[in-house]
Amino acid sequence: MKTAVMTDVMKMEFVERDIPKPARDEVLVKVEYVGICGSDSHYFEKGAIGSYVVKPPFVLGHEAGGTVVETGEDVKHLKAGDRVALEPGKTCGTCEFCRSGRYNLCPDVEFFATPPYDGVFQEYVAHRADLCFKLPENVDTMEGGLMEPLSVGMHAAAQGGACLGQKAVVMGAGCIGLVSMMALKARGVSQVYVVDIMEKRLSKALELGADGCINSKKEDVAGKLEELTKGSGIDLVIETAGAEITTGLAVQIAKKGAVIVLVGYSPSGEMKLPVSTILDKELTIKSVFRYRHMYPMAIDAVACKKVNLKGIVTDVFEFDEIQQAMEKSIYNKADVVKAVIKIG
Repeated sequence: MKTAVMTDVMKMEFVERDIPKPARDEVLVKVEYVGICGSDSHYFEKGAIGSYVVKPPFVLGHEAGGTVVETGEDVKHLKAGDRVALEPGKTCGTCEFCRSGRYNLCPDVEFFATPPYDGVFQEYVAHRADLCFKLPENVDTMEGGLMEPLSVGMHAAAQGGACLGQKAVVMGAGCIGLVSMMALKARGVSQVYVVDIMEKRLSKALELGADGCINSKKEDVAGKLEELTKGSGIDLVIETAGAEITTGLAVQIAKKGAVIVLVGYSPSGEMKLPVSTILDKELTIKSVFRYRHMYPMAIDAVACKKVNLKGIVTDVFEFDEIQQAMEKSIYNKADVVKAVIKIG
């Protein structure tokens, strides 16, 4: 099979590898679409994220959708021809986190495209069948691949206790910000506003259902939100930009007793926050690490037209264009909201 391999920083090459054989509890999936995640771009550009260091040759990509072509002998719920979304993390199933249902915190997870585990920029992958979710007839495999980032947004909304009647703000209108906004709307949040500095991304947020957008380079965010909410304040803030300035702004705009959910990673790993304000407002700070139990909900939200998942896609590249696709995702952030690779 054809496999795209990262052979060095900023360099992709194609190699031929054997098509894997599925184990008893696995299915062999013909990969059709894989989204380019921010982590893929960061590994490609920098060669590492924190303590996770790429040792080439390495296969990137973890947002995959495709079609089952073969099943292991113990697999009963899937068959050849089923279209599936692949949840990328294989957990141990026996640690305290797995046993309590918080499997996203498993210390022994094997996650696609997180060193040392290869990803799925390849034509076929064998994956555990219980992590392959069958797609309804009205959901295609491009959307199947994008269930991964949508699950992050769904988990963020759940962590924040999002519900009908609230007013919420999403900081950042990149892919994760947009899916978080749509997850909030799908959960019935009454008003959702999005803050960013890039006009194209703010326009995309409005297109996908945001109740209002604020360009923080041009407007006073706190003042504009005071106007939009008629002084009633913001109940929930989801921070997806991972910047100190936007996280501090989240604290500023949240009303007393509100919840802030941190999703975005700070490039430095550290930031200064106004702790006295957090205490005075008795804010609840929560965080997100990937997701848990979200794929069925994400698939249902797309199938029921609660979420326009294809709406976040701005660029689709053929598999042979993967070098250009990775470069464009890094150097043209103002225009590329979400890029997807069409593998097969």
